[in-house]
Amino acid sequence: MENRPYIICHMLQSIDGKVTGDFLFDPALETATEIYYEINREYRADAFACGRVTMQGSFTGDFYPDLSAFDGVNVPDGDFAYDKEHGFYAVSFDRKGRVGWTKSIIEDEDPGYGGAHIIEVLCEDLVDKRYLAYLRKIGVSYIFGGKTEIDIPLCLEKLNKTFRIKTLLLEGGSIINGAFENEGLVDELSLVVAPVCAPAGSKPLFTDGKGFNFTLSSFEQKDCGAVVLKYKRGDIA
Repeated sequence: MENRPYIICHMLQSIDGKVTGDFLFDPALETATEIYYEINREYRADAFACGRVTMQGSFTGDFYPDLSAFDGVNVPDGDFAYDKEHGFYAVSFDRKGRVGWTKSIIEDEDPGYGGAHIIEVLCEDLVDKRYLAYLRKIGVSYIFGGKTEIDIPLCLEKLNKTFRIKTLLLEGGSIINGAFENEGLVDELSLVVAPVCAPAGSKPLFTDGKGFNFTLSSFEQKDCGAVVLKYKRGDIA
């Protein structure tokens, strides 16, 4: 792991293992949700990572910039590291460049997210070159993870080498979480299990994972009925 960050998948989930769905906004889960955020802050990771849908839902909504001002602008080839010394990063896995950032720093009252410098992870053949010019203008860093698909090990190596990210919290949805697990890149699981079963349509912790083994390292029952479970990969000493 010397060439990549240590990956902790930190998620709030239902009893039946779902991590996305309207049930997460139930007022009855307020205490469990705060426990999740508290653990996030305690980790003090160098970065957190999410997929496009999660980033849009949490930070940018439906906004997307007007790129017409960048028609014909020449964009240099390769990655763009606007700030390699920031020390705290938000990594957005966004193959086509669809997240509408307005600033280079996450603005959020929660210190577990607020103040993070944004790094977009893109695919060279899918992203609009004008979007790259826009990111450069507002100071958002970006790296390329491949031509049409994201090579996660390559991305993690770049994040480690360029931005010196040693520990990363993976807090995405089923697809991005599953992509990491499928590559055997989830070193640790941190799960806040809320006392609720999710309705139909909610999505699981991992989609299309390979099913690596994990070993329970700690558990804690909370007064609200939630349980905090922490696991480490079974083949990691």
